Amino acid sequence: MSRGHAYVLGATGQIGRAAVTALVEDGWEVTAASHSGTRDATWTEGVRSVRLDRDEHGALAAALGEGCDVLVDMVAYDGAHARQLTGLADRIGSAVVISSGAVYEDERGRSFDTQDRPDGGPQYPLPIPESLATVAPGDDTYATRKIRLERDLLAAPSLPVTLLRAGAVHGPYCRTPRELYFVKRAVDGRTRRVLAYGGSSRFHPVHVSNVAELIRLAALRPGSRVLNAADPQAPTVAEIGAAVDEVLGRETETVLLAGAPAPGRVGETPWSAAHDIVYDMTAAERELGYRPVTGYAESLPETVAWLAGQLDGRDWVDAFPKMARNYGDIFDYAAEDAWLKEYDRGA
Repeated sequence: MSRGHAYVLGATGQIGRAAVTALVEDGWEVTAASHSGTRDATWTEGVRSVRLDRDEHGALAAALGEGCDVLVDMVAYDGAHARQLTGLADRIGSAVVISSGAVYEDERGRSFDTQDRPDGGPQYPLPIPESLATVAPGDDTYATRKIRLERDLLAAPSLPVTLLRAGAVHGPYCRTPRELYFVKRAVDGRTRRVLAYGGSSRFHPVHVSNVAELIRLAALRPGSRVLNAADPQAPTVAEIGAAVDEVLGRETETVLLAGAPAPGRVGETPWSAAHDIVYDMTAAERELGYRPVTGYAESLPETVAWLAGQLDGRDWVDAFPKMARNYGDIFDYAAEDAWLKEYDRGA
């Protein structure tokens, strides 16, 4: 017996692929909408894939037709998308929308948007609860646009919506895979690495299957709420590097830099921060009965294999252009070698 019709926006993205699978396995009839209209090879024949540009005027309304029981939105980004969804509330039973842990700010008003400040960036109470203050809504940054999306959706009484504030998403098909930092270094034969902040930085990850599980549970329990989305563990950057080495069967010497990255971004990684970022998952456990599907180390072999395959015979910038745009050159080996040469002289 079908649980109803689930309509998934952004279905061929990293989280979307896993969400479609989780919903189908739970008995939903799923329409998978994306820009390309393609389908994942693992989906069953019962998944209906459609091509959709949600920003084309009237396209989503036309695609929904008579409506759906739950709409899962991976790509909603701002107030315009909130208005689009609330304008279709009479055709959507409930919604599950992906937000971001980047919306939080500390007691001094510091957030992801100000993390490069000389005072070391945000210092959150740990673990971070959903009740923590957030940045002000606006149109200037990723975080301010996401919180605008959240608030506008929660203000619509006719549309029950679960907003999932995701941590550092990982798993196959990621366009900005942080694990690339260690996998590429291994592929390139690097035998030493430098880690800033003593290698102790923690930026709480969440595997796509854990996000998909939260989506599945929220679809079964409609309501208006905000929940964190994170793995059961929050490993340090040094632990992540060691875990990648273990998957690849390698040994890498780690040199720890006590403070911030050295000139040339030596010691900087996609997880590096002066203060830890760890999310509280108590609310999801209480409200949805959430239990994680996997942990970081358990899920890593699949991610590493996928990344190695994407790098095979390709420049990393061609394989992951968004990663290059967001992080710049994180593989400046010349700068690192020069720093290590000076370090060895003083050792």
